[in-house]
Amino acid sequence: MNFDLGQEHELVRSTVRAFAQERVAPVAEELDRESRFPYDLVAEMAELGLMGMTIPEDYGGGGADTLAYALAVEELTRVDSSVAITMAAHHSLGTLPIYYFGNEEQKRQWLPDLASGRKLAAFGLTEPDAGSDAGATRTRAELREGQWVIDGSKIFITNAGTDITACVTITARTGDDEVSNLIVPNGTPGYEISKPMKKLGWHASDTRELSFKDCSVPEDKLLGPRGQGFRQFLEILDGGRISVAAMGVGLAQGAYDLACSYAHERKQFGRPISKFQAVQFKLADMATEIEAGRALVYKAAWLKDQGRDFTLAAAQAKLYTGELSHRVANWALQIHGGYGYMDEYAISRLYRDQKILEIGEGTNEVQRMVIARGLGL
Repeated sequence: MNFDLGQEHELVRSTVRAFAQERVAPVAEELDRESRFPYDLVAEMAELGLMGMTIPEDYGGGGADTLAYALAVEELTRVDSSVAITMAAHHSLGTLPIYYFGNEEQKRQWLPDLASGRKLAAFGLTEPDAGSDAGATRTRAELREGQWVIDGSKIFITNAGTDITACVTITARTGDDEVSNLIVPNGTPGYEISKPMKKLGWHASDTRELSFKDCSVPEDKLLGPRGQGFRQFLEILDGGRISVAAMGVGLAQGAYDLACSYAHERKQFGRPISKFQAVQFKLADMATEIEAGRALVYKAAWLKDQGRDFTLAAAQAKLYTGELSHRVANWALQIHGGYGYMDEYAISRLYRDQKILEIGEGTNEVQRMVIARGLGL
């Protein structure tokens, strides 16, 4: 076994780390405070080729593997989760469904703009009454004279309402026992997007509620075979869990970095608090758990790149890193003491941003269900 990253992967890590530190870090607090979407940073990430990393070059993407993508997500989240989820949701949830399940005409229509980052895409799965039970979707689409007429709503959807969003792919019931996926272009009559939702964290990320009332899209907006939507979104969620798991490692690493730096600077009782065993042990636990979580994420990404079944590994990585990031963010804020409770310190933002990593892309409880099923239980 070789745990060293290859030259190309090291280049991805160093490039994205430099971008995150030099371009994202200086504005992260301001973007969070103002709940302002990072259009300039998205454009710069597009120039770096991050918005369509694993899409083949023929369609405008970077042709990278999943491990490279996970490295990029980790490095972005190490500094700011809002920027990271904007990139990750666009790539894994918005763009990959069209690449995986679209026909050639759909790919040629949508992927060049999406993979290049000129436009963003979203994925509409969650509904007010269909969260963990995603199969309980109530949004309906009826085929009438060559048009899919959609009625229903989606909630907590990332990237759907920005000025550069091109489309959303939604799940809808196309029959009593049938779920399909449909591409709905932004601006389609009958498709309404709410104002940005107010959230505990991810303040600079775009999160909206979507509603569809007599919203008609052409029959050719069906993504893949009719009735295959359930299978399709389960596959998408498996890959998305690698994204969120990478975010968990990145956030934990960022919180550790802040805590370690603060522990060396902060003096109490005549010496830096890093000299006290209580603080040392917390930092030691953080560093150890982060390495364990990173190994789980990289393994899941490697399995996906090998074309092997990665469902169990992705769920394990997502579960572990979600809980890991919770512990590390909590410990890191504790090391900061009262200062960590102040928004002028970055750890308070990381602490707020962390909680969604235990909810999005399947709650911790759902991950345990997936893992138990994968173990044959």
